[in-house]
Amino acid sequence: MNIMLIGGAGHFIDSLINKLNKEGHRIYLLTGTRYKQHPYQKVFERYDFTYDAECLSDIFESTSPDVTVYMGAYDTNFDWREEEKASIRFSNSMTNILMSYAMNNKGRFVYLSSDEVFGQDYPEDITEYEKPTPATIRGLALSQGEELCRTYRESRNLDIITVRLDHYYSVPDKRADVTSIPAKMCLELLEKESVHIVPDNRFSLLYETDAVETVYRLISCQTHRHPIYHISSSAEISEREIGDILLQMNKDTAIFEKPIPGRRCVLSAGLYNAEFGKPYTCNVDGIVQKIANKMYKNSYVFLTGEDSKPPFWVRIAENSGWFVKMLIPFVENVILFIIVFLLNYFLGDLKYIQRLDMYLLYVLLFAVVYGQQQSVFAAVLASVGYCITFILNRPGHELLLDLNTYIWIAQLFIVGLVVGYLKDQIVVLRKETEEVQDFLTLQLTDMKDINTSNVRVKNALEMQLVNQNDSVGKIYRITSALDQYSPEEVLFYAADVVGQLMGTKDVAIYQISEGSFARLFSATSKKARALGNSIKYQEMGELYSTLCEHKVFINRKLDENYPLMANAVFEEGKMRVLLFVWGIPWERMTLGQSNQLTVVTSLIQEAVLRADKYLSILENQRCMEGSRVLTSEAMRTLINAYLRAEEKSLADCTVLKVLHGTKDPKEVSNNLAQKLRQTDYLGILEDGFVYILLANTNREEAGFAIERVRSFGFDSEVAEEFEI
Repeated sequence: MNIMLIGGAGHFIDSLINKLNKEGHRIYLLTGTRYKQHPYQKVFERYDFTYDAECLSDIFESTSPDVTVYMGAYDTNFDWREEEKASIRFSNSMTNILMSYAMNNKGRFVYLSSDEVFGQDYPEDITEYEKPTPATIRGLALSQGEELCRTYRESRNLDIITVRLDHYYSVPDKRADVTSIPAKMCLELLEKESVHIVPDNRFSLLYETDAVETVYRLISCQTHRHPIYHISSSAEISEREIGDILLQMNKDTAIFEKPIPGRRCVLSAGLYNAEFGKPYTCNVDGIVQKIANKMYKNSYVFLTGEDSKPPFWVRIAENSGWFVKMLIPFVENVILFIIVFLLNYFLGDLKYIQRLDMYLLYVLLFAVVYGQQQSVFAAVLASVGYCITFILNRPGHELLLDLNTYIWIAQLFIVGLVVGYLKDQIVVLRKETEEVQDFLTLQLTDMKDINTSNVRVKNALEMQLVNQNDSVGKIYRITSALDQYSPEEVLFYAADVVGQLMGTKDVAIYQISEGSFARLFSATSKKARALGNSIKYQEMGELYSTLCEHKVFINRKLDENYPLMANAVFEEGKMRVLLFVWGIPWERMTLGQSNQLTVVTSLIQEAVLRADKYLSILENQRCMEGSRVLTSEAMRTLINAYLRAEEKSLADCTVLKVLHGTKDPKEVSNNLAQKLRQTDYLGILEDGFVYILLANTNREEAGFAIERVRSFGFDSEVAEEFEI
């Protein structure tokens, strides 16, 4: 299989790489950093990119892994000493990794979490169904990673497994590896020669080899039954018992108990063991002793955080390396000079050798290879060699008088200096070229980083734009909420929806009745009721003519007799509902706001028309035969809708109870029905009394209605909510 491992260098990921290599899998590694100094075990392909790199999805696409393993809680790329910064980086990285995996939409994703997502005391073993209760920022970040996995798994139907390892530990190599409870206790013992423990802290430890084996089974399995698994040795141990192990190794160890309550945190591995078996083989006592022995033996490394000192001769070799490197060309020069001198001395009398100036070739060679410095040194040696040969064959005073000797020596130095100078210039040009290349490479890297940053900013601005109040997506989400209300309530809440989207608290909805009148159905404020409960909309001049043309009316003259903006809902060419809007600032009365009101009206049109039809049916078909009197069921439904709207200040209503004595309720209601306003509703409830629903009428205004009913020969009173 193709396996993608994601995480920083460390014990755990190296052991996992070794295991996968032994099983014959092809391993791809995403290191999470662009620096290559961190050592890893051998993998098929290594990608040194950060988690926020734009090319992450391309890596998934090119490698096409069958299984992706993110180290998560054991990713060494995050420095948790600064938890807030690390948690932000971790969440962003997790999101980008999961998004890239989801875009590729292939294979299984394994996320390694830990016991840190549970921060409370658990008397019983913790099952996979227990809700996380993180007590630290790191634990919270890990639990958020689990939630991200759950969201992607359920929303995209992906094969994502969350694996919680119970108190993972290993034998550390350096101070940075000291993360487990046993290692921390050993380090404290080295630093302070004493250990502070909470004796009642109980947990189970999972050794590295067991963790690798269990995770490998989840990687290699064909199918699995559950989305979350706990991996735990279930061998419960306490800090007191670990302290006793250390005490057995060193009798001088001082153990102090902290006066704080302990807690128990042991994960239940029931689901994993039932499906894959129990692979745990490591003995805790032996591993703790192994950790303590190694840390005692390498105390300098763990106390200082530095690497262990190499042997003396190795340090001498390392420190003298620059001198040896500088000395090597001189040694080569001397050795080659000796060879040339011997060849020239013993073979110089040969016919063909006499025509060849071996010293000149020797100087030229070192000028070409090493430059001016070595060419001058070679010229000096060649001159010495020539003089020695001359003196051995002829008297020495002739050497001083021989003009050819001076010319030959000058020739050596001229050739050496000129060729050496050219060599040095080539080296300088090459270094300058490399520096320019490095500079341009760094600039290119910076440009990529800037581009990545710009992409993030662009995406953030896109999201900000999508989430604006006037975005179509936001408008549709709000208007679609009308579908959750019953038909008799839609017209009330439609006013509130229009107010939210238009950015105003003053919206009124008028329902057009027969004739030239429109009656107020709902309003969100006192200002929105300024035109009254009934209006002659056909006499509203410019407003009416504009609405008849299916356009939005804008009150550019700021006439107090008109709303600032208005629109209408049509059905089969007939005007059915009017939307009036006040409270909009002058600078927002633009074409953009007009278009927005048009969009809002279109989106709520279906719900509004459905509600309007329902109310018409309520009046015509749910009335008693031959009258306007509503049945008890219809009357109660309508009263409840008005009362709920009144609670949210979307409408005013008052219910009158008619005191008709012994008279027949049907006869009373029929007499009243002919004399009430069209905006009022009449009905008989289960108690046998006749009730009148006064729409858009508060209690103060209800006095006029009571007097009017009395003029018809009937007494009435305001009905309280508990009566209806």
